[in-house]
Amino acid sequence: MPKPKESDLYPAVKSYLEAQGYEVKGEIGAVDVMAVRQDEDPVIVELKAGFALALFHQAVARQVVTDAVYICVPLGSGKRFAKVLKDNTALCRRLGLGLMTVRMRDGFAEVHCDPGPYRPVKSPPRRGRLLREFQARVGDPNNGGQTRVGLVTAYRQDAILCARYLAGQGPAKGALVAKATGVGRATRIMADDHYSWFERVSTGIYGLTPKGREAVTAPVDAGARQTPPQTATP
Repeated sequence: MPKPKESDLYPAVKSYLEAQGYEVKGEIGAVDVMAVRQDEDPVIVELKAGFALALFHQAVARQVVTDAVYICVPLGSGKRFAKVLKDNTALCRRLGLGLMTVRMRDGFAEVHCDPGPYRPVKSPPRRGRLLREFQARVGDPNNGGQTRVGLVTAYRQDAILCARYLAGQGPAKGALVAKATGVGRATRIMADDHYSWFERVSTGIYGLTPKGREAVTAPVDAGARQTPPQTATP
């Protein structure tokens, strides 16, 4: 099926708005679609063959004319489009825009959000998680904007301390590792073994796997906490 043109969206949008009692006309000045109903503020719809930054620029510019501004694109299929639609619906809400799609096979027009003032819902749990990670992170080991692969988190910094202790002292109890390194969650880190660095050699005693030994002999992670060698106690 050929990629739809902007003009292919117009009949469905026009029919949808006319069903709401609007008089609809296309290409009024720089506006793709304009709809008027009695003395109400006009409705403006900007059409595009797909989501693009220029579409949002055009729609925001129309807000000097009316608050009732929508963008409209063809409805796609699959998980990828579903995610794009979800993300752009959230963006439209942030910008005070409405969002419509048209299902090209039958001309079904659907409104996913209406224009309105943006009122973000704050998430105290997310804020708390970010602040806890910020406070627990030692130094600034990551460049802002880098990919998630290889990021040095506070958890990884603690795991490195545990692994270094075991590399120097041999298998040890979790409580001893915690006391020697200052990592209060040492036992949980070694038991969960998120990086496949640790193995339980007997009840409550953990050692390093070959992968763990490679990790501690690799170049030091930027920002990893440094602790002096500890002497194991009986």
